[in-house]
Amino acid sequence: MRDVFINAVKSHQASFRLELLEKQISRLADYYEIVHKHNEILHLVAPMPPQEFTIRHILESLTLLEFLPENTRFADVGTGAGLPSIPCLLVREDLRAVLIESKLKKTKFLEEAAAELKIADRVRIINRQFEEIEGGQFTIVTCRALDKFSDKVPRLLKWSKRRSLLLFGGNNLREALITSKLSFAEKLMPLSDQRFLFVVSR
Repeated sequence: MRDVFINAVKSHQASFRLELLEKQISRLADYYEIVHKHNEILHLVAPMPPQEFTIRHILESLTLLEFLPENTRFADVGTGAGLPSIPCLLVREDLRAVLIESKLKKTKFLEEAAAELKIADRVRIINRQFEEIEGGQFTIVTCRALDKFSDKVPRLLKWSKRRSLLLFGGNNLREALITSKLSFAEKLMPLSDQRFLFVVSR
């Protein structure tokens, strides 16, 4: 499984304009193995072959990197398995993140994964709803798979205040952003015709 994952990264990274080092790919493979190990019990992501996991969860997450300036501290709301934040932290050692996850079992997984991947010193993991968190030392907010995401956009906008947003979603999320009268850019995910990264600068 590990070899299949590594080969998939090498085969598809060019489509995402990435040139990952062997060390970076190895660290991403470590993360893949940790998720795979716990997924059957915790339901971190939908079951899928390694190649699909590589494209949908790892390489798509790494599209964030071009929008994260050096030494950025960002918040990942509803992070679940640690997506998109953990792949970015594994590839860029200058980054720091606040991982916000409301489900306790997934929070415990994130703590164990961060320790095993040796990124615990660069992450803060919070087991609460995002609206319950006040303040926070981060400049960018990202979100990838929040339940009822489009419905929560107005509350996410209010909570994030004037911070920039990097949001993964499809047509429903686009409509929610338009309804909220936000100006944004969108980036179609490579190898997809319906998944986008919406960049909201505020």
